[in-house]
Amino acid sequence: MHKRNKVLAMLVLLGLVAAMLQGCSRSSAEEQPGTPIVYWTFNELHEQFFTEMAKQWNQTHPDELINLKANTFPYDNHHSKLSIALQSGVGAPDMADIEISKFGNFMKGIPQLVPLNPVVEPELGNVVKSRLDIYSKDSSYYGLDFHVGAEVMYYNKEILDKAGVNPDDIQTWDDYEKAGKQVLEKTGIPMTTVELNDQWSFWPLISQQNSDLLDEEGKMTLDNDTNIKTLSFLQRLVKEKIAVTAPGGGHHAEEYYGFMNKEGAASVWMPMWYMGRFTDYMPDLKGKMIIRPMPAWEKGGFRSAGMGGTATVITNQSEHADLAMRFLAFAKLSKEGNEQIWKQLGFDPIRTEVWTSPEVKEENKFTEYFGKNIFDTLIEVKDEINPVHIGPKTPDISSALKSKVMYRTLQDMEDPAEVLHEIAKELE
Repeated sequence: MHKRNKVLAMLVLLGLVAAMLQGCSRSSAEEQPGTPIVYWTFNELHEQFFTEMAKQWNQTHPDELINLKANTFPYDNHHSKLSIALQSGVGAPDMADIEISKFGNFMKGIPQLVPLNPVVEPELGNVVKSRLDIYSKDSSYYGLDFHVGAEVMYYNKEILDKAGVNPDDIQTWDDYEKAGKQVLEKTGIPMTTVELNDQWSFWPLISQQNSDLLDEEGKMTLDNDTNIKTLSFLQRLVKEKIAVTAPGGGHHAEEYYGFMNKEGAASVWMPMWYMGRFTDYMPDLKGKMIIRPMPAWEKGGFRSAGMGGTATVITNQSEHADLAMRFLAFAKLSKEGNEQIWKQLGFDPIRTEVWTSPEVKEENKFTEYFGKNIFDTLIEVKDEINPVHIGPKTPDISSALKSKVMYRTLQDMEDPAEVLHEIAKELE
C-alpha cells in the first residue's frame, strides 16, 4: 500500500475507534439511572460539592434518583454562555451558578429563572435572610447562596506579638490605623494590603456604614459622601505605608499568595470564604493566623458585612424544575446540606443553627489552621451583617471599580472624590 494511503487508512481507523469509544461513554452515561439534571458552574469546587450532594440525595431518595451532569466553564465564558441560552430560549441547563457581580444582568426585564419561593419561604426563619434577599425581585427568590460571606479580619498574631499589639484591643478603624503605625515602626511590615483589581477592600467598608453601590430602588450611590470618605481612608493608609497594594493586583493572585505566605503583611480583611485560600495557598501561616471581627467605624457600629456570593438558580427551560428545586434545597437549604458546605468548602453556611452544631467543631483543615473558635466570631457579628443591594447596574459598577477606580486612587493617587464623581457620571 502506498505510504500516503497507509496514513489515510490509519487516520480513518483511529476515527472509527474514537467514535466507538465516544459512543460507549455516551451510552454508559445514558445507562446511569435517574432523571438527568444538567448543572453549569464556573467553579470546580462547586461542581465537586453538587456531585457529592447528588450521591447523598440518591442514597436518601431511591425513588427519585438524579443523574447529575455537571460542567465547569471559565468564569466569563460561563456567564456569557448562560445569558445567551436564556435570552435565546434554547440550550440552558436545569441548574446554574451566577456570581453576585453578574447577577444583576439576569434580573433585567422578566427573569428567565424559576422562583424558588416554595422551598425558600418555609426556611426563612432558619437562615440569614439577607443572603436570600440579594437574589430576589418583586417578592420572588431566584437564587440560593453557598455562604453568608461574613467579612472578617485575618490577623497574623505572630507579627502583632512582635510589635506589642493585642488584636482584641482593635475596636475601631482609628484603632486599626494606630496599630498599623506601631506594627510598621516595630517590625517594618505593613499592616495590610489593598486590592487594585477587585472590590473586596472597598465594598465591605462602605457596607459597614449603611452605604452601598446602589440604594434600595437601584439608584447608583457610588459617589456619595460615605464612599468618598472611605476611599480617602484607604488612600491614606497606602500613603502612610500602613497598607501596600496587593502584589499581583488582588487577593487572589499567585504573587499575593507568595507575598503573604512569607509574612508580607500583618493582616487582611476578606470574607470568611477566603479561609480556603489560606489553607490551600499559604500553608506556612498555619497556626499563625487568627480570625476576629472587623473594626467598626465608631464604637457600637457594625463589625462585619456580607460580601461575595454565588447563587445557584433553576432556569425556566428545565423540564425537571420541581425535582431540580427540591434537590437544590436539599443541597443548600437543609441542615445536612449546610453542614456539608462547611465540611467540604469551608464556607460560613446560611443556616444559622449549623453555626453551633457539633459538626462545625470537628477537626478539619480549617480548624487545624485557624483554631476551633472560627464560628465564635461569626456568632458574635451575626446581627451586624448588612445585605448589599444588587441590581441591573451592579455588573457595570463592579467592573468600573475593578478596572478604574481602585487603580486610579490607590496606585496613581488621584483624588477619590474626583474619580468617583467622574466614573459615576460615565456610568449614568
